[in-house]
Amino acid sequence: MSAPDYSEAVEAPPPVQSGSEPPEAEPPLPVQSGSESPIPEAQKDEEEEEEGECGFCLYMKSGGCKDEFIDWEKCIEEAEKNKEDLVEKCAKVTAVLKQCMDSHSDYYEPILRAEKDAEKKVIDELEKEKEAEAQFLQNAPNDGASDSKL
Repeated sequence: MSAPDYSEAVEAPPPVQSGSEPPEAEPPLPVQSGSESPIPEAQKDEEEEEEGECGFCLYMKSGGCKDEFIDWEKCIEEAEKNKEDLVEKCAKVTAVLKQCMDSHSDYYEPILRAEKDAEKKVIDELEKEKEAEAQFLQNAPNDGASDSKL
């Protein structure tokens, strides 16, 4: 069994007349020498920095608190690298970032709202745990023995 011959089914491009180019042809792009790039160096650095970044980081850096966020990010990275308590180490930069976000709440509103929702959820969970503990202690059998006689 031989392979089918598709050569007749494929149309060949129309022949180009000598001295003329097809009307759709675009002019060739100028050739750049070795290390030159049409992208300015500062823009290249920003693009390289943003390539591996998460959407949250890009969002934070696109608002009015870019510098404060970068300072916060550096603090967190440094604390993790040096195995330091990041809450203690980065408390000041976190407060500065939060204050900036509050002053640009029109842009950062979704993040601020999510933070408040998470905070409320934690408080609610703590209250439920306290209630459950109080209920447990209230219902625990009391056989008259005191823990202080150990």
